[in-house]
Amino acid sequence: MALSKLERRVRIKHRIRKILVGTAARPRLSVFRSNKEIYAQLIDDNLGTTLVSVSSRDKEIESTGTKTDIAKLVGKSIAEKAISNGVEAVAFDRNGFLYHGRVKALADAAREAGLKF
Repeated sequence: MALSKLERRVRIKHRIRKILVGTAARPRLSVFRSNKEIYAQLIDDNLGTTLVSVSSRDKEIESTGTKTDIAKLVGKSIAEKAISNGVEAVAFDRNGFLYHGRVKALADAAREAGLKF
């Protein structure tokens, strides 16, 4: 029987998370996208805490333009907040989503703003 989209994404997510771990020095940049919004957060898995979080629902993110444009703004914002908190390198967690479209736009914008991954 074929997997549903969610089951497929969760299976990929578990395969990625077996390898990927966020630390205080190199937190995990986790991306989640829904049909309307996109969310990004820096997570220290050793302590189980979120260091920084940004979403397209935040007040400082302008919600005009395409969803890809908004994803770029979220990527730039998460990078600026991370650097202001003393984080320069992260481990990118695409959370089971394919690396293209909005997820890729967020990652590229975060790299351009100074994050290393």
